[in-house]
Amino acid sequence: MALDPRSPSPAYLSFWRERHLCTLTTLRPDGTPHVVPVGVTYDPEAGLARVLADKGSRKVAHVLAAALADGGDGARAAVCQVDGRRWATLEGRATVTSDPARVAEGERRYEERYGRPPRVNPNRVVIEIALTRAMGKA
Repeated sequence: MALDPRSPSPAYLSFWRERHLCTLTTLRPDGTPHVVPVGVTYDPEAGLARVLADKGSRKVAHVLAAALADGGDGARAAVCQVDGRRWATLEGRATVTSDPARVAEGERRYEERYGRPPRVNPNRVVIEIALTRAMGKA
């Protein structure tokens, strides 16, 4: 079921506020999917999903490489979570930022959703996905 990522139903938004492990799918340079477990926060007002990451991770390398190859518009990416029959996917264009204010916002939202601060990581960046599509059944 397709949804507006900037105007989710209360049930869909509530599902994204529950504590769930998610997956992030990025594309390798050869076009094959790379799927990894992550924590995700959803900010419909800003039209963003955020994933905290280490700047040396493969997921960050995939986003950076794809964004460069795509003219800087960002890399295609998706995040997903499942709980029984409920599921939700957010898709869009991912970019990587090390801006301290944006990293701090990602950390704040992570702590809000997951009930604990993220582990300390001096190499932290944030993958921000500018949302273009939302799907699911919450």
